[in-house]
Amino acid sequence: MNRFGQGCLMARRLVEAGVRCVEVSLDGWDTHQDNFTQVESLLNVVDPAMATLIQDLESRDLLHETLVVWMGEFGRTPRINQNEGRDHWPNGWTVALAGGGLPGGRIIGATDESGERVVDRPVGVADFYFSLCRLFGIDPTKVNYSTIGRPIQIVNGGEEIPGLLPTMG
Repeated sequence: MNRFGQGCLMARRLVEAGVRCVEVSLDGWDTHQDNFTQVESLLNVVDPAMATLIQDLESRDLLHETLVVWMGEFGRTPRINQNEGRDHWPNGWTVALAGGGLPGGRIIGATDESGERVVDRPVGVADFYFSLCRLFGIDPTKVNYSTIGRPIQIVNGGEEIPGLLPTMG
């Protein structure tokens, strides 16, 4: 019983009602100081709520058509700073996906032991969004035009992430 958990419950209800896109946010991940205490507290909120959301969607036969995405906008430094925190780290970040017709139980990409370099199957932001568009049936190469004729790409570059999407056949 917290705001994030209530947000996940509302998200499930909105999906049941036919809403196509729902966002539930949990602030506090910018852990430049006291990282370990903050992350432990945040995970005690996120873990039960996300698990319950996924279980609720599955029990209502909605998970196969609902993609649950858990992500931030960048990673955190592998090394602890002088304030017992972690700073911004665009070199490696994590996204967890559930449902949406995706095959589960896979890890795509890896960093080295220190977490400082991507050593296996690097995935860029454009690749991630390109792949999501494909999953949603949207042409990621499409260009829309503003009212004054300015081209706006759906995704600026990128390519499909091998092994992420279900094989069609």
